[in-house]
Amino acid sequence: MRTTQRARRAGLAALAAIVIGGSGFAVGAGASASSASGVTPAATATATPGAAAPAGSAGVASYAGVVRQVLPSVVLIRTSEGLGSGVVLDRSGNIVTNAHVAGSATEFQVQVAGDTAPRSAHLVGTYPPDDLAVIRADDPSGLQPAKFGNSDQAQAGDVVLAIGNPLGLSGSVTQGIVSATDRAVTEPAAEGSAAATLAGAIQTSAPINPGNSGGALVSASGQVIGIPTLAAASPQSGSQAQGIGFAIPSNLARDIATQIIDSGHVTNSHRAALGAEVATVLGADGSAGGVGVVTVTDGGAAARAGLRVGDVINSVGDAQTQDTTALSQALAAAHPGDKVTIKFSRADQQRTVQLTLGELPSS
Repeated sequence: MRTTQRARRAGLAALAAIVIGGSGFAVGAGASASSASGVTPAATATATPGAAAPAGSAGVASYAGVVRQVLPSVVLIRTSEGLGSGVVLDRSGNIVTNAHVAGSATEFQVQVAGDTAPRSAHLVGTYPPDDLAVIRADDPSGLQPAKFGNSDQAQAGDVVLAIGNPLGLSGSVTQGIVSATDRAVTEPAAEGSAAATLAGAIQTSAPINPGNSGGALVSASGQVIGIPTLAAASPQSGSQAQGIGFAIPSNLARDIATQIIDSGHVTNSHRAALGAEVATVLGADGSAGGVGVVTVTDGGAAARAGLRVGDVINSVGDAQTQDTTALSQALAAAHPGDKVTIKFSRADQQRTVQLTLGELPSS
């Protein structure tokens, strides 16, 4: 998250619908189209610091050991547009961060807490559908790669720390727990970066503030299990809600980052795609009434299933698709090659078709 903008946020109104395909609201760096899911819209514990805490214990005196271990691997990222955080991947100076932190910049200044001066860095590649980017420090000397954990093993109740640079306060640490796993959260479009539907996100109570984006969500054993990305906001006031934040799972972040490093772009998105450009259809009262097909990709999943321009998609599998956000979230929960039932209307007739999902094109 950039300190020059409000924190990226997922609307609380969407939280009850996050798993079933509701909409989310975020503010931050974003761009105008959501292609993230293959559609293109027109316990407290007692432990030795630095070691995993035994279950059922009463409290922790300090996480200072964990912080000392991880802090040298978390950098402050500065662009001409604002600030964010990043996590050092390797000794070559590759750093993973959020695409919305990188924005449209190709040159950066990065700084480790305690360093007297920043060092220059450049863009390696970005993948907005997963809100991930990789930058590389021109001088990698002294940068300490983080230890990454298996995010698939994260479970509700695990103690976590969020380490980053909120509001430009270098090397700040907040503490909480994993509140839930496998959330699907949609970031809306905003100037500078693409909207993204994040599949499999880790929900945490550790406070996430502007500048934390791209930093580290860390287990009690000092392993990075997520990349903090957005915080929830109240739909009434728009102010940041306390104790509801989301992080990209570390397994996904490492996978996408490795592809970017190896080839300069993403070669395997792992994301299901419909193969159509779509837009939300509004009813006479102005409410969302389905997802209209605007164009169909030749040879894509929609074309093979017989969908046409003008069709209005009402559901994908068990998920109702009242708008493009709901469709994106339904696709984010699926995988390429999955067979799904599509219910749609054509010329006021209700129809059903079986469709084999394709894969979101590489970057």
